[in-house]
Amino acid sequence: MKKILLIEDDTILRENTAELLELSNFEVRTASNGKLGVIAAKEYLPHVILCDIMMPELDGYGVLDALSKTEETRGIPFIFLSAKTEREDIRKGMEMGADDYLAKPFTESELIGAIKSRLAKMVILKDVEDKNSISGTISEKRIKSLQQFKNYIKDNGGEYSFQTRETIYCEGMHANIIYLILKGAVKIHKLDEKGKELITGIHRPDDFFGFSFFTKDIVHTEYATALEKTELVGISSQKLRQLLEGNDCLAIELMQFLSENLFEAKEQLLEMAYGSVRKKTARTILKFAEKLQKDSKGNLHILRSDLASVAGMATETLIRTLSGFKKEGLVQIEGRNVKILDMDKLSRVY
Repeated sequence: MKKILLIEDDTILRENTAELLELSNFEVRTASNGKLGVIAAKEYLPHVILCDIMMPELDGYGVLDALSKTEETRGIPFIFLSAKTEREDIRKGMEMGADDYLAKPFTESELIGAIKSRLAKMVILKDVEDKNSISGTISEKRIKSLQQFKNYIKDNGGEYSFQTRETIYCEGMHANIIYLILKGAVKIHKLDEKGKELITGIHRPDDFFGFSFFTKDIVHTEYATALEKTELVGISSQKLRQLLEGNDCLAIELMQFLSENLFEAKEQLLEMAYGSVRKKTARTILKFAEKLQKDSKGNLHILRSDLASVAGMATETLIRTLSGFKKEGLVQIEGRNVKILDMDKLSRVY
């Protein structure tokens, strides 16, 4: 009988879901918060973990992070159960290594289907691992999720440090390293024929950047610059290709990750093309607020040229719009510092 661990702080939902699972011939253990859930997972070693996100003591993200650090539990299929259906929450969970995500309220068939799918996947992976063991395939083939891939890079990758405004790579350099940010922030940008800068991405800790073709030697067509003191780890694109060969799970997870990045890039382009000046400026400030760390006074240190580049407008136009926001009490501006005073109103600017 397959064992299921259900971590859920809602008593009624926990009891009803546990009963449903038992009627479906699963052995079930429950935990009422994240901290108890981590303890139960290490003792019980279930075949599948179902976990809510918003919980006391320790939330679902914390549970997943804690279990990913233990050899005995990091490979257990992990399914989030939550009313949080925002795309950012789903992406965060999947990037951390979750196997699936069910939004409440879910049906019995959705729940049982998700569990059986994870169990079937584990059987397939076990067969692959057995074959790899017989043929002497390296243990790197067992990397199944993006989180495990990140852990691998942290343990085996090269280490790099950059100061604020220092170039990490530039257009024309060979694109042979995939980076993971440990600390700091990085902007990816291009220059047009007149030398005007256009920022195409802002990355923060735990983000990847630097992906390129794996089948041929190419050069970068853009620049990467540290926005603040930044620490990175990285592996060669050739090593990534070796990891992906024969490792279907990692390849699928990476494809999903890159697809979501492409979707975000398209959304940014649409915003730049069709959004009003006020809306583009507001969205850009909020984007930087997500990516950059604030100082002790809550200020964001941002160059006006960087804001204008991401927003896709002239620096003078952005400065005029910022002045309007300041008069409306949406932001506070002192030199390079920008402090958001009313996040809600800023997010509703049109």
